[in-house]
Amino acid sequence: MFAGELVNVNPNNLNTTIEFLTAMITPALLISATGSLVLSTSTRLGRVVDRVRQLEVRLGELIYAEDKNEVPLYEKRVEVIVDLLDKVTSRSRILQRAMGTFYYGLGFFVLTSVTIAVAGIFNIYRWLPIPIGIVGIMFLFYGSLLMLKETRMATATINTEMDFTWELARRVAPKEVASKYKRIETGEFKIKPKVSKTLGGE
Repeated sequence: MFAGELVNVNPNNLNTTIEFLTAMITPALLISATGSLVLSTSTRLGRVVDRVRQLEVRLGELIYAEDKNEVPLYEKRVEVIVDLLDKVTSRSRILQRAMGTFYYGLGFFVLTSVTIAVAGIFNIYRWLPIPIGIVGIMFLFYGSLLMLKETRMATATINTEMDFTWELARRVAPKEVASKYKRIETGEFKIKPKVSKTLGGE
């Protein structure tokens, strides 16, 4: 009798069950992707907070330095650190907004799964998961835009610090060394690699 029940399974019900399970899996994939974005955003936020504390320590050391004249490029150092603090603070706020946005999207994707289950079991409000899922996707898209903006600001922060480090290195380096790199930058001369005579060199 059990074998007869297996033979008489309605294929339409089976197709409906498969479609229902497939619909349940789609929000789960979006939940997993959003969770990964939340984790990476949280990691970046932690690094930015550590960076702010390091800059505060450096600024305090400069402010309370006994002989400021002995510090190379003292005023430039203070200016760069304050500028970096401004950029890093803006980055932290953007990361906080992005993480909140991703959490909102995560909540809407979970709600989408719940509404799919309710619609499948009770056969009511079958249209409801669609707008809820679209709202979650919009949150995900907006959070991605915020992360793109933060990435560009991170690049600007690195460039600012590297430019100052390069300027400081040329200032404290011996004149013959500093002038050599200055001429390379301006294109006055380039360092040519030595070519072996066996390869046709002079």
